Amino acid sequence: MPHWRTHLNDEEGTQALGAAIAHLLVPGLSIHLHGELGAGKTSLTRALLHAAGYPGRVKSPTYTLLEPYAINLNNKPVELMHFDLYRMNSPEEFIEAGFREFFGTERICIVEWPERAGNLLPAADLDIFLSVELQGRGVELRANSAQGASCLEQLHFSPNL
Repeated sequence: MPHWRTHLNDEEGTQALGAAIAHLLVPGLSIHLHGELGAGKTSLTRALLHAAGYPGRVKSPTYTLLEPYAINLNNKPVELMHFDLYRMNSPEEFIEAGFREFFGTERICIVEWPERAGNLLPAADLDIFLSVELQGRGVELRANSAQGASCLEQLHFSPNL
């Protein structure tokens, strides 16, 4: 499956990448965000949501585990579910919380700390790996499905813009 890598020099680069990914959103898309604390997972999601037209405050779902957002794609309402599984103690909590029902539907799901749900989490169409580097962030996007591959083919982003 295709993958894509780049380096982001600063927070503005992360915001620009989030905005570029927002243009790729389609109902049913599942994105998993990987990276250590402070790598930029929530910042990327916040930029993506704002670029997708969400006008309000975007907060980290660290304590709530899930924050839903209503956006419009091609003049159609779509629900984007932003998960942060960092505080989960076991993969079974993912099932017990009823989160699995949100995947594979017309919703878009973005999951921070997907490894906390183990193999109980449905596979991502697109994995995004963020890493803190001496200056800026490293980013890799990996497609895991035809829908994820389509996203990467349509991605128009240059970190120098």
